[in-house]
Amino acid sequence: MTVTEFTPWTALGGGLLIGLSALMMLEFNGRIAGISGIVGKLFTARGEDWWWRAAFVLGMLAGAGGYAVLSPDGLNLHIESSMPLMLAAGFLVGLGARLGRGCTSGHGVCGIGRLSARSLSATAIFMSVAALTVFLSRHVLEL
Repeated sequence: MTVTEFTPWTALGGGLLIGLSALMMLEFNGRIAGISGIVGKLFTARGEDWWWRAAFVLGMLAGAGGYAVLSPDGLNLHIESSMPLMLAAGFLVGLGARLGRGCTSGHGVCGIGRLSARSLSATAIFMSVAALTVFLSRHVLEL
């Protein structure tokens, strides 16, 4: 499988499941399903707050594991970037989520769904910077 293949039905199904899980999180737990906040506070949370965070993270891992079992070729990706570049990118994504007070899941999925002006602007910035980064790295720096 190459990353350029577009599979609309699986994309629609995945999007519906993400939206449903975000809705259930808000409805049943009163919380926003922002992954960076959930994972970031997992290590400092106590009691009931720790349990739901751990269950959420385990559910994400179980979902990925289930997908790997049901569609083994679906996770067969070849990454051409170097490890230092990947580590730098991961650091910058984490820094951006911290500076933006949330990640794409919290702002993009949950915030836009609630018509939050802050999330709309944060998502516009995320997407603009992502497009600029791809343009610069592929066409200017030729990485």
